[in-house]
Amino acid sequence: QVQLVESGGGSVQAGGSLRLSCAASGNAYRAYCMAWFRQAPGKQREGVAAIASDGSISYADSVAGRFTISKDSAKNTLLLQMNSLKPEDTAMYYCAAARSAPTTYSSRGYCYSFTGGYYWGQGTQVTVSS
Repeated sequence: QVQLVESGGGSVQAGGSLRLSCAASGNAYRAYCMAWFRQAPGKQREGVAAIASDGSISYADSVAGRFTISKDSAKNTLLLQMNSLKPEDTAMYYCAAARSAPTTYSSRGYCYSFTGGYYWGQGTQVTVSS
């Protein structure tokens, strides 16, 4: 099991930047596909960016070119650098982990073909004002 704790959310004006962090427990972090999701009020949770254990990375079309997902493996930390933020990026952002299988991959901001379900953090709020 993986425990996830997000930090780094806040309020920013349109065009600004924020960096989210997700601290993951244990060595199992290395065997997991990691992802960022977001959920705006009244909308479904959606994948934003994902990085598989083989290092392959994918983004949702809405954030490609503005957001960057990365891992700091030495610190067991998942990062999301968000630049050129827009009001429509306003949402609760969640870190997620999915236990990798040999066929696990990431696509369009999601992990696919993994074992079991996602583990979730508690979320961190991002608010972008116009």
